[in-house]
Amino acid sequence: MATLYTIGHSTRTLAELVEALQAHAIENLVDIRSFPVSKRLPHFHRESLARTLPEAGIRYVWMKALGGYRKKIRDDSPHVALRSEAFRNYADYALTAEFEAAAAELVRMAELSRTAYMCAERLYFQCHRMVVSDWLTAHGHTVLHIDGPGPVKPHALSAEARMVECKLIYRGDRLF
Repeated sequence: MATLYTIGHSTRTLAELVEALQAHAIENLVDIRSFPVSKRLPHFHRESLARTLPEAGIRYVWMKALGGYRKKIRDDSPHVALRSEAFRNYADYALTAEFEAAAAELVRMAELSRTAYMCAERLYFQCHRMVVSDWLTAHGHTVLHIDGPGPVKPHALSAEARMVECKLIYRGDRLF
């Protein structure tokens, strides 16, 4: 089983992001944004990160297959606990072979070297990193959330998340 880290770039400076990653000895930063750009913070554009992170000893990888902003792919979503359409759409996507293959690639990276996955939101529970983190945790991996150079926060599986026939399903009372 692998240990994976997660971080949101938020409104940090590039130096703050690098400091947080280096404080936790991160070797790979996997960008799981569908659109790796920032109107206000150009240092978080994919091209900029691909150029500057290696200078800090951190490999940058864009993994579009884990990106958010998923369209509705089913009318019969089993994720009845997810009120937010965006979360429900992403959770539906997490049931696909494409997602599972990308998640397996992320795990393989983490088994070889210290790896963090990143999106824009600072708080993981406000974006699709929550579903990715739940999926990884439900499959036996350890997920640790980085907020800065200080201590990490271990991920706890969302209360309404259940493994049903080896698939992560959000059931019960509505969460979001």
